Amino acid sequence: MRGSAVARGWREAAEEALYGPDGFFLRPEGPAGHFRTSVHASPLYADAVARLLCRVDAALGEPAELAFVDVGAGRGELTAGVLRALPPQVAPRARAYAVERAPRPVALDDPRITWTASVPHGVTGLLFANEWLDNVPLDIVEVDPAGVPRLVRVREDGTETLGPEPSRADADWLERWWPLPPEPGFRAELGGPRDAAWAAAVRSLERGLAVAVDYHHARVARPGFGTLTGFRDGRECRPVPDGSCDLTAHVALDACALPGAELLSQRAALGALGVFGGRPPLSLATTDPAAYVRALALAGEAAELTARGGLGDFGWLVQPVGVAARGLLVDVADDEEQ
Repeated sequence: MRGSAVARGWREAAEEALYGPDGFFLRPEGPAGHFRTSVHASPLYADAVARLLCRVDAALGEPAELAFVDVGAGRGELTAGVLRALPPQVAPRARAYAVERAPRPVALDDPRITWTASVPHGVTGLLFANEWLDNVPLDIVEVDPAGVPRLVRVREDGTETLGPEPSRADADWLERWWPLPPEPGFRAELGGPRDAAWAAAVRSLERGLAVAVDYHHARVARPGFGTLTGFRDGRECRPVPDGSCDLTAHVALDACALPGAELLSQRAALGALGVFGGRPPLSLATTDPAAYVRALALAGEAAELTARGGLGDFGWLVQPVGVAARGLLVDVADDEEQ
């Protein structure tokens, strides 16, 4: 039942507001109509992911079918970009899966792309989730006047009230990953559903690499009042679960991490994949002015993707599955950081 008079947990409310029959992410304009991700910032991003897919291909021994699984695919922008960027020796073996609940866009006619509402199982290759986990709905707790964390209930108009204490499982997660001081008003987002969603996505791979990219925070520096917010028409707005806006919250990627995972910044990861924001040499302006202008434009795009205080601070959670991580990303990124 919907209506401003009905209060329910944020997880239930956000699930319907984002993915229900009139949900935000099922709108024709797609996410790109309301906010800009790394995918939309520059084709350099898809090029870098394609290079990572090629490294995974080599580590897997060049399988007959190489999967690229784009989780939270939006309207397929990253999927199509990665396929376009693959070299001739890899492209014929590639098969892409765009995982998204919205219908397949009419313009996305590449037969190598399978449009699906769920993550495929048993594939070999690269699973890549760009800004997916931040839209996996979760519940929120707030410390009441007695110092006790309680679930936050929300109506469709955004009005909040405090409800019961969280379940034992949620309380255990809170104690381990986001302990709150017993002071009224402190809030936390209960990340268990995201941990479970990421673990299920990783399990879907037979062999390969799983990567989650998102804005995040670590246990040593969790925000005191949570991170839930909304986005509409390119601007941040009050989070209201009525389907009119995106509902998003930073991800506790450290809690999502499984054994063997590595967490690094987007700046380091893209640097390891050849994306740098350095200015092209001025000598090029003399010898080839047109090439200099093109290189300058690409340098600007690379700078946006790797900027400190911006997209460069995004976290990359890197999880190898049945392959050695060396040479894929992490050790190369470590070298770039030195």
